[in-house]
Amino acid sequence: MKPKISSEQASLVVRLAWEDRTSFEEIRERTGLVESQVIDLMRRELKPASFRCWRRRVSGRVTKHRKLLELRLIKRGSKVQRIADQK
Repeated sequence: MKPKISSEQASLVVRLAWEDRTSFEEIRERTGLVESQVIDLMRRELKPASFRCWRRRVSGRVTKHRKLLELRLIKRGSKVQRIADQK
């Protein structure tokens, strides 16, 4: 089911989705839209070339997914910890 979104809220979602540091989870908390709904909204609101550019940009981007970001930070922390332990 597609939620009714005002043009103001659509503009907010587009802005948040383009930001590298705003995860899909944060967008869901602020707007109530899940990742697939954000993708659909971006497809509707952006020009086709802009949408493709955005999809390439966010696909696999760790910062767009909170769990992936946390896992990466944990792994980095472990590596840093191992280096510190060796000294």
